[in-house]
Amino acid sequence: MPRIEFHFDFGSPNAYLAHRVIPEIEQRTGTKFDYVPVLLGGVFKLTGNRSPTETFAAIRNKPDYERLETERFVKRRGITGYRRNPFFPVNTLTIMRGAIAAQRLGMFERYVDEIYRNMWSEPKKLDDPAILRAALIESGFDADRFAALVQEPDVKQALLDNTTRSVERGTFGSPTFFVGDEIFFGKDRLRDVEEMILATR
Repeated sequence: MPRIEFHFDFGSPNAYLAHRVIPEIEQRTGTKFDYVPVLLGGVFKLTGNRSPTETFAAIRNKPDYERLETERFVKRRGITGYRRNPFFPVNTLTIMRGAIAAQRLGMFERYVDEIYRNMWSEPKKLDDPAILRAALIESGFDADRFAALVQEPDVKQALLDNTTRSVERGTFGSPTFFVGDEIFFGKDRLRDVEEMILATR
């Protein structure tokens, strides 16, 4: 089987919705997605891209249609508990470095679930240090340990390296998926991702 990767940033609502669907695909295909933390702001900087909120803001009807498509996706996939974050956009630098730290502490999957919950299910302003600290404690993490680790040079470098390598492979936004060397962008490509997994299994 080729490696199946999910390149994500917590700040992308579409990446969150993909995260909610991935377990179903894993169950149907008997595979496991490798989650790769990247910094979306870094991706945008390296590619000259901008967030959809910025890009579509001045286009009449486009933002309304995007919201409609999100509602359809949520309904079609049976996703519950999703809420738009009223503090969006949230600077995700610290929480993405936290994902690298969580990998090193052996608690990555739980960290991803909890941060996503606090971003898109019970939305909080996670770029506020006090709010992030409270959220980490409430989720059962050692907030002081995380605060120290996200300042470690090797943690910072690892996130930068992930982001650079992802862009070099073709990434320009989040969510991005790779099945081996085949790239897919956007939550709506998950069906294609699943088909590719089955075809190459």
